[in-house]
Amino acid sequence: MPVMLVTPRLDLLPDYADALRRGWSADNVRGKVAADEELERIAADSEAFIRSLDNPEGDGPPVMRLDGSLGARLPSIRRWIWDEGFCGSIGLRWGPGGGPLPDWFPYGHIGYAVPPWRRGRGYATEGLKLLLPKARARGLDHVELTTEADNPASQRVVVKNGGYLLARETGGTPHGGAETLRWRIDL
Repeated sequence: MPVMLVTPRLDLLPDYADALRRGWSADNVRGKVAADEELERIAADSEAFIRSLDNPEGDGPPVMRLDGSLGARLPSIRRWIWDEGFCGSIGLRWGPGGGPLPDWFPYGHIGYAVPPWRRGRGYATEGLKLLLPKARARGLDHVELTTEADNPASQRVVVKNGGYLLARETGGTPHGGAETLRWRIDL
């Protein structure tokens, strides 16, 4: 079976929850704390959890920004990378009304995470390749992504999909103070 991006659904949720229980998280910054929060949300209302992963209108309550202020929720979708089971998660975010991402949002349009036991098989590369047409369909002419400077595997994923380096960013809260690289992929 080829690698696919699937819209999260209840019948696939056990594989996702298993990855969370094994210590993986789609949130590369908050890690286990975020995984535990998602497991709690799944236990409380699995249907609501699944619905929350697709929010192309940016509906819902405000979100906490890094500076502690509240801001409008960004439109977003999340897809699961699937190959005879859960292989990772990839999300796309964009600015309200299809515009650019707001200045207060430092992470870029796309974020992805592959569980350690699935890494090294090209799942992130293929997942990003499959997500780019969805970004184009949203009216984006480019996407930006961030990687940590000491994560060459993630950097290769971006480069293999046509990405080029825009900037080196040092310090900052989003990545725990680590040096980050900002990438762009033209669509």
